[in-house]
Amino acid sequence: MARGSSRGKYIRLVDMAADGESQRDVETVLHWRRTSIFMELSEQPLLLPAVQHDFGSSHVDSTEIRRRQDAVRSVFLKSWRSYKSRAWLHDELKPVTGGARDTFGGWAATLVDALDTLWIMDLRDDFYEAAAAAVSLDFANSTAAGVNLFETTIRHLGGLLSAYDLGGEEALLRKATELGEMLYHAFDTPNRMPPFWFDFEAAKAGQLLADTSVGSATPASLALEFTRLSQLTGDAKFFDAISGVTDFLETTQNTSLLPGMWPKRLILRDKTLPDNLFTLGGQADSLYEYLPKMHALLGGSEPRYAALYGTAMDTALKHLAFRPMVPDAGNTSRSILFTGNVSLENGTNALIPSYQHLSCFVGGMFGLAGKLLQLPYHVSIGEQITEGCVWAYNGTPTGIMPEVFSLIPCPEVDDSCQWNETRWQREGADERFAKGYASVKDSRYILRPEAIESVFVSYRITGDERWRDEAWIMFQSIMVATETEYGNSAIEDVVMEGEAKKKDEMESFWAETLKYFYLIFSPPDLFSLDEYVFNTEAHPLRRPKPTA
Repeated sequence: MARGSSRGKYIRLVDMAADGESQRDVETVLHWRRTSIFMELSEQPLLLPAVQHDFGSSHVDSTEIRRRQDAVRSVFLKSWRSYKSRAWLHDELKPVTGGARDTFGGWAATLVDALDTLWIMDLRDDFYEAAAAAVSLDFANSTAAGVNLFETTIRHLGGLLSAYDLGGEEALLRKATELGEMLYHAFDTPNRMPPFWFDFEAAKAGQLLADTSVGSATPASLALEFTRLSQLTGDAKFFDAISGVTDFLETTQNTSLLPGMWPKRLILRDKTLPDNLFTLGGQADSLYEYLPKMHALLGGSEPRYAALYGTAMDTALKHLAFRPMVPDAGNTSRSILFTGNVSLENGTNALIPSYQHLSCFVGGMFGLAGKLLQLPYHVSIGEQITEGCVWAYNGTPTGIMPEVFSLIPCPEVDDSCQWNETRWQREGADERFAKGYASVKDSRYILRPEAIESVFVSYRITGDERWRDEAWIMFQSIMVATETEYGNSAIEDVVMEGEAKKKDEMESFWAETLKYFYLIFSPPDLFSLDEYVFNTEAHPLRRPKPTA
């Protein structure tokens, strides 16, 4: 049966339910049909193009590279040991005072987020100790009245699934399934669109509703984790749940105010796209990131993810990408790109040349998709965006990129432009930063991983050792500014006058940041991008092996 034909019958069955057919009969057939579709996809993984550079079987890292890897491992061990002794089973360590805080329902977010990092860094005794604690978590007991569905999925569900994919312990899969069963009920709304906040009491009472305004990444960034859970358990209902969101993306992609992309915020309750702001940054980010990654996780057997990505990035490159005005733009072979935001007013597109540290994942996304989908131009775009993030790191007194800043765009993305000192001064130059920075809206650094993520992907794709050197500079800068007695802390300002002001916060994704630093200094066959796909919290999920 043709794939499109089977999906069409599935959609017609949904219509039957809406028209009042026997719900029990329809659900029976629906379950059969979604199982059929899922099995059809699962049994036909294709041999996708190689992502990683051919490093050769004789590749051996230098003593210096191994020293760098050991340095990263030591930093992680310090944070982990402090967490064990001072914040065990809490969500986060307070790295300045040595206390603990619960920010994600009290379900040991740091512990679960760090499981695969422990395995990757060959800390097996710690892994098994943490895994035993993870499978004992009581998801019926929370410090909050509900949980953020997106964060719980990427951190907890993704962390448990990855730990199972690596260690093979059945107890981890059972725990992931237990959590997945709970999160699956977030889709129990009138239109099967999930809410941002998974309210436990509302769910018990059957009163969950989709949101009237929610970041577009929230419903669209559950796909990898729910799909992997279906792959591992054979239960199609998890894949079926997120497929409804994909259907929504597919039917609305060209109906937004900027056709090809989805706006920053959606009204899921009535499935409309009224927002006029478009971005690859916060609140929309992992919607786009997951499109090529779903293509990889499904082994290329579901073509619509590649199609959705291609259409979206055509629009993004046309309207959001820009080359910044920097002093050496015309004199260097290193081209840099950024992606800003677009606001539509009265049918006119207005580029907002603002950039977030969060957006640095875009370089890796373009590179990965370019290799998977055989789009060399996207690989080049990805490198230029990653170069932009490295430039932004190098352009601050601490050597760390701020959370949010603005630049001055060149008139055309395909051309560099001459440096104009007068214009830079006129547009709000902050002389604490390198020339090219126009203004800085948020000068914090909160231990984010997105820049090193794209540097890591660029290295694995190209094999260019220069990326490792850039990573080492970044790592040393982060350590100088963030190190504390117990671990590493977010800082208030990347412009440091004396010692950086610490925020006493160490989010669970610090394990993600260190994971990417460790992997870039590891042998390239350690968690090859041809064997694993990383979720947006850097949890590696095993890709299916092709049948031919």
